[in-house]
Amino acid sequence: MTAPASPSVETVRIGNADFPRRRLISGTPPLERLANLSGRDGRAPILVKRDDLTGLGLGGNKVRKLEFYTGQALAQGCDTLIITGAVQSNYVRVTAAAARAAGLDCHIQLEDRVAGMDAGYRTGGNVLLDRMFGATLHHLPAEASEADADAGLDAIADALRAKGRNPYVIHLGAAFEPRGALGYILAAREILDQIAQAGVTVTQVVIASGSGQTHSGLLTGLRLAGSSLPVTGVCVRRDAVQQQARITQICGNLGRLIGRPDLVGPDDIVVTDRFLGPGYGKNSPETWGAFLAAARQEGLLLDPVYTSKSFAGALAMADDRDAMAGGAVLYLHTGGLPALFAYEAAIDEALAAAGPGPQPGQ
Repeated sequence: MTAPASPSVETVRIGNADFPRRRLISGTPPLERLANLSGRDGRAPILVKRDDLTGLGLGGNKVRKLEFYTGQALAQGCDTLIITGAVQSNYVRVTAAAARAAGLDCHIQLEDRVAGMDAGYRTGGNVLLDRMFGATLHHLPAEASEADADAGLDAIADALRAKGRNPYVIHLGAAFEPRGALGYILAAREILDQIAQAGVTVTQVVIASGSGQTHSGLLTGLRLAGSSLPVTGVCVRRDAVQQQARITQICGNLGRLIGRPDLVGPDDIVVTDRFLGPGYGKNSPETWGAFLAAARQEGLLLDPVYTSKSFAGALAMADDRDAMAGGAVLYLHTGGLPALFAYEAAIDEALAAAGPGPQPGQ
C-alpha cells in the first residue's frame, strides 16, 4: 500500500523544536469531578481527566501519542506502522486504528506477558479489534525479553523492506526516541487550562506508569508550562526502582528531543509500586476494590491492567490529608476498556469475592 498525500499533517512547535503531527482527536476530553467517591470521610475531591474518551479505535491515552508517530511516518513517506505490546495491548490496538485512518498498513507483535489466562484472553478484547482493523499479527513467546521484542520489530521491518515496503517502527523502549510523549506535553497545557476554568485547586496528579511516555510527557509538559504540580506514577509492570530509572531516562531523552533538557529534575520523578500486586495484568484485592468502586459508585469503567491500579493510587492519595493539603487529586483515566472483555474470568472472580453491589433503595 502506498501512503497517500496527507494535507492533514501539521507542524507544531514544542519547546525549541518542530514536529509533524496528524490530528486524531476531535474535541477536548472532559475534566469531571467524581460525585460519590470525592469528599467522603475526609477524602479530598477527585477530578478525572477523561482520556478514555479520545475517540479513535475506542480511545485511550495512546491516541495522543499516535498523533506524533503517525505524523512522523507520513512525513517520511512510510507505508506501514510496526509496534509491539502485550496480547491485550491498548497501544497496538490504537496503532492499528491510526494506521487505517492514515491509509497505512499495520504489523503488530503480540508479547505473551500474562500467564494463566484462558483462550478468550488471546482472541477477544483488543485482539479482536486488532483483527477488525486488518492488522497483521505476529507472536512473541512468553520467555522473550524486552530486547527480544525490539529485535522482533526490526526483523519484521527488515522483511518488509526486502519486499520494497517502507515501514515505520514504533519502539517503546526507554533508550529510544520518546516521540509519543509529545502528545502528553500538549495534554499538560490542556489540563492546566481546564483546571483554571473549573476554578479548583489541584495539589496532586496520579497516573498509570507503564511504558513511561504518558508519565514522562505529562511531567515534562507541566514543567514546560511553568507548573510545579507533582505527578505520581503508579507502577503497572515494573517495581519502583526499575520504573524510576525508566522515567528518568525517558524524561532525559524527551528533554533533549524538544531542546529543553533542563525541565525535569530527579526530585520531580515520583513512582509507587504499592499497587503493582502480583504483576502486569494481575490485581490484588485492593486494586479490584478500586476497579469495582469506580463502577458501582460512579458508573465509571476502568480496565484490569492499568487503571485498576492507578485509580487505587488516586483513592489512596485522596485519603492522604498531608499530601493533599486541602486541594484535589487529578486522576488521568488512560482508557483500556476493550480489555474488560478479555478478562471476564478474572472479573467474575472479583465480583464473586466482592458480593452484590449497592441495590436501588438501599
